[in-house]
Amino acid sequence: MAQLHPDRPQTELDSRQLVTRLLLAFGLGAYASALGTRLLDPMMTLIGTDFLAEPRQTALLASAFALPYALIQPVLGPIGDALGKRRVVGWSLLGLAVSALLCALAPSFWWLFAARILAGLTAGGTMPLTLAVFGDSVPLVRRQVAISRLLMFAIAGQVSGGALAGVLAPLLGWRGVLALSALTALAGWFAARGGPAEPRLPLNFGQSFRRTGTILANPAARLLFGAVFIEGCLIFGLFPYLGPLLVERGLGGATQAGLSIASFGLGGFLYTLLAGIILRAIGQSGLIRLGAICVAAGLLSVGLASTLPMVPAGTILMGFGFFAVHGSIQTRVTEVAPHARGSAVSMHAFWFFLGQSIGPLAFGLLAAPAGVLPAVVLCGAGILGLGFYLARR
Repeated sequence: MAQLHPDRPQTELDSRQLVTRLLLAFGLGAYASALGTRLLDPMMTLIGTDFLAEPRQTALLASAFALPYALIQPVLGPIGDALGKRRVVGWSLLGLAVSALLCALAPSFWWLFAARILAGLTAGGTMPLTLAVFGDSVPLVRRQVAISRLLMFAIAGQVSGGALAGVLAPLLGWRGVLALSALTALAGWFAARGGPAEPRLPLNFGQSFRRTGTILANPAARLLFGAVFIEGCLIFGLFPYLGPLLVERGLGGATQAGLSIASFGLGGFLYTLLAGIILRAIGQSGLIRLGAICVAAGLLSVGLASTLPMVPAGTILMGFGFFAVHGSIQTRVTEVAPHARGSAVSMHAFWFFLGQSIGPLAFGLLAAPAGVLPAVVLCGAGILGLGFYLARR
């Protein structure tokens, strides 16, 4: 019988060598994309001071990135399938560098808001299509571990985003930090160039939308897309409010918020190191349950924090738990439509970032009348329910 993917490696050594080559080509791009995603969160107080903006207004900058990231996915997925996923990843990284520079030069809040929209649109072509490349190239038996290695670069970007913003913003200002992120995206574009030639196919959006309809008709796809939407909304709504929360409780400011957000990434690093061991011990369903419990516990720790260490301790738990759940969902998504993997993974990213864009708004509405603690309790309960439901499927 002919193999579905004859170009895939057939031995363990071949698999390891292929994953290494893919990581060298796309790791820096994943780092740069993740760096820009949460870079502004620890600096919201500084940006608000510069532009005389209230916390609710500066929190819109998170949605300004996440919502365009989501909305561009139904377009970029089919473009990647037609013109080549690697090619579109490269173009997107170049656009991300330009948009980050425009953010750094913003003369007003609404200029910054518009530049963040552009950053979200361009970043939308990086990580989702990179995941699709891994899905095309790496056999399913090794895919979740391979994706966890790619996530190490993305997590490093998140850690650096929080740490650089927290530590360097007082020295370079938020504009200098954004300029550094532009240089990083440019380096990612350079690393992603080259690689094997990809065939060009006719770009037919009518056919692409019909293919998207076919994907959405798959019950497994609908379950996974709904899960990442809820996950993005419940987990990431807190972060834009972390800096103001620390200031309000007398626990710190931008530096402490940045290090706490970086700790979320450290939890993700812990996941990448332990993913293979945990999968062998308790399987994917057990990993999802464990991840949901960790997220809920982490949210509660932040909500109850009366001392500073409780905040990074909570975000470490949140990071481990998030990547445990999210990595399992990502692996399942790469198999829901093997012949249109770019479109499937882009739809996954659409729902995930749509959730992230709504999360800060929803969290603000919950926290305004009742406070942070009831809001994080509700978010934690939602994640627990989601995780235990997914684990049974």
